[in-house]
Amino acid sequence: MIFKVFYQDTLEETPVRERTNALYMEASTEEEIRKKLAERRYNIEFVTPLSEEALQYEKENNEDFHVESL
Repeated sequence: MIFKVFYQDTLEETPVRERTNALYMEASTEEEIRKKLAERRYNIEFVTPLSEEALQYEKENNEDFHVESL
């Protein structure tokens, strides 16, 4: 399954919409993603699974789209 992860670059950074980043990861569960990203020390705001329709939308409308695998 593909998940979209919304995050801030550091744990100390307060979440602000204009500085929120997103990445896409392939994993079985949200827990796997959070464990893997723990070493990057991101301030993860939200992790959401993408439906086929949402995934297609992201591919078409995000020129920097790429999926990371665990």
